[in-house]
Amino acid sequence: MSSRRYDINAWRCGTRSTPSESMYLDAQQVVHYQATDRDVSPCAVKHHFPSPIVSWIEDLSSFGSVSFSTDSEYVDEQARASVGQSSTSSNLHDMQISVRLTEEFMELAKENTSNNLETCGILGASFRDGTYFVTMLIIPKQEGTAHSCQAVNEEEIHAVLSEQSLYPAGWIHTHPSQTCFLSSIDLHTQYSYQVMLPEAVAIVVAPTDPTRSYGIFRLTDPGGMDVLRGCDESGFHTHRETTDGSPIYETCSKVHFNPNLRFEIVDLRSGA
Repeated sequence: MSSRRYDINAWRCGTRSTPSESMYLDAQQVVHYQATDRDVSPCAVKHHFPSPIVSWIEDLSSFGSVSFSTDSEYVDEQARASVGQSSTSSNLHDMQISVRLTEEFMELAKENTSNNLETCGILGASFRDGTYFVTMLIIPKQEGTAHSCQAVNEEEIHAVLSEQSLYPAGWIHTHPSQTCFLSSIDLHTQYSYQVMLPEAVAIVVAPTDPTRSYGIFRLTDPGGMDVLRGCDESGFHTHRETTDGSPIYETCSKVHFNPNLRFEIVDLRSGA
């Protein structure tokens, strides 16, 4: 991976108004699609539920025969998301995410979703004027099941982020036939990101969930972070309650969808 360079000269978070191209990159080629850039600073759109940016998920015909599962085996009964914010959330920096990112990710995950296999991606962000801008989506080589996904060759992910001077701002993954929540395994994955960057997020896309097709979550701090810090278990398991009685994780505040934010996709799977 260290010998493979990505010639990425796309403008990210500037303030000029010029027609340009967003870039989709894999290890072999560059594919472009047309987009328009504007000043990203004043264009944040606060997310809400349901979100218009994932309304396209309502057409479930594109996901084949995958059906919604009510199996609660993988749900950590102690890990229920709150909709508010934790005592430390107000101290976090804002984060902006392109309105197209979820759609592009689901297109890349479409084959796995049709086969009831989870897909994951990594978010890379730049930092400017007190705000994190998610400007890269990395699809790593990975192994997936109906209830989990695991990135492999993680040194490739670190090399891309390092080359572009980006922060690991969290991750996105699918629940093809489960509800929109963070499983016990997901909580440990999120902890590994959030301990490095408190603003890091976990985006879950659950196209067959009839009540909530996506969510953006963080562990509560200190509650959820303390629980995960002290947990050495692996696989699917339950977690103890937080000492302050708060949920282990929460729906994110201070995350905004931006219709004008450019981002790039690096798909490492095709470089195998």
